[in-house]
Amino acid sequence: MLPDPAVSALRAVHRAAAELRRGTPVLLRSGEHSLVMAAAETVGARGLAEITGLAKSPPVLLLAPTRAAAVAPVPALRPVLGAEEAAVALRLPQALLDPATLRSLADPTLDRLLPEGARTERVPAPPLAAAALALAKLGRLLPAVIAAPQAPPRDGLPRPDLLAVEAADVLAYPASAATSLRRVAEAAVPLEATADARIIAFRAADGGIEHLAILIGQPEVVAAEGRAPLVRLHSECFTGDLLGSLRCDCGPQLRGAIARMATDPDGGVLLYLAQEGRGIGLVNKLRAYTLQDAGLDTLDANRALGWGADERNFLVAATMLDQLGIHRIRLLTNNPDKLAGLAACGVTIAGREAHEFAPNGVNDGYLATKAARFGHLLALQDEP
Repeated sequence: MLPDPAVSALRAVHRAAAELRRGTPVLLRSGEHSLVMAAAETVGARGLAEITGLAKSPPVLLLAPTRAAAVAPVPALRPVLGAEEAAVALRLPQALLDPATLRSLADPTLDRLLPEGARTERVPAPPLAAAALALAKLGRLLPAVIAAPQAPPRDGLPRPDLLAVEAADVLAYPASAATSLRRVAEAAVPLEATADARIIAFRAADGGIEHLAILIGQPEVVAAEGRAPLVRLHSECFTGDLLGSLRCDCGPQLRGAIARMATDPDGGVLLYLAQEGRGIGLVNKLRAYTLQDAGLDTLDANRALGWGADERNFLVAATMLDQLGIHRIRLLTNNPDKLAGLAACGVTIAGREAHEFAPNGVNDGYLATKAARFGHLLALQDEP
């Protein structure tokens, strides 16, 4: 039986992202273009040597424009090269092509940018630059890669056996992985707020990390009878959900949603999504916390790392609801983007129910940023 091309593509992207996390270069391809690349935060001396040996031109550092603006500011009187592009390319002096310097250029939480007197040069980004940064993001790495176009084969010379992946498959991966989600396990799990709870695990075809649905009562039956069960989309938060961090309101939102569904006559579904830190991952969220402690708010900290303000994929939630047979919902949220995102994925929103918790003295600024810059519908009033 021939392998499914769609599944093979998902697995190739998953493997390539894993290679980048290990510091191993990969080959990104599209038609006549081939780009040898590695993640700036994980590549070592051997990986850099492999890239140089395969390159037809000196490698460049590819950064998100927001990060490039800090690393290599453009004079105000000169147009900003690549301001509308997904990636900015910097040519580094040979002396700076070392792992430690690349990590410092990728990560704004490290102590330094460039040695005194050293300069970078902005150059045109090579083909496939946007896909290269997207692949790094899929590995939950900083969107910063060292890359060069691949040179033609040289007869008689050995070539490193690099994993190759198609750029189109990388760019299509978020949607492809979401729509391939399938139920893989289910169990009754009595909870503190209610004994009538089940957890269903969903896994994508690439075998990646699972997403979970926590069902309170019988929401599938409620949906089949034509009513709209209560649904909450909750992105996992290790620090808030498990440790009780005061920096966010995730823990109270998680437990509050389950308690609310336990008292709702129609029960509900809490989709526990593996999208930590609005999709940037736990390590990058901790980096963002460091930048917040230095004065940035949540949105600007994410952008300083090279990520978007919100990198979550709501198609994941829509696919899970479809697998559950739930297509019309009441959404428990303060976030208009969730309403719009689910609606765009074909979910009918019968209504919104607010889900707000008072500031705790530590997360006041975090909640204010949610309201002012993310558009969350928050009253931000202390409870009497």
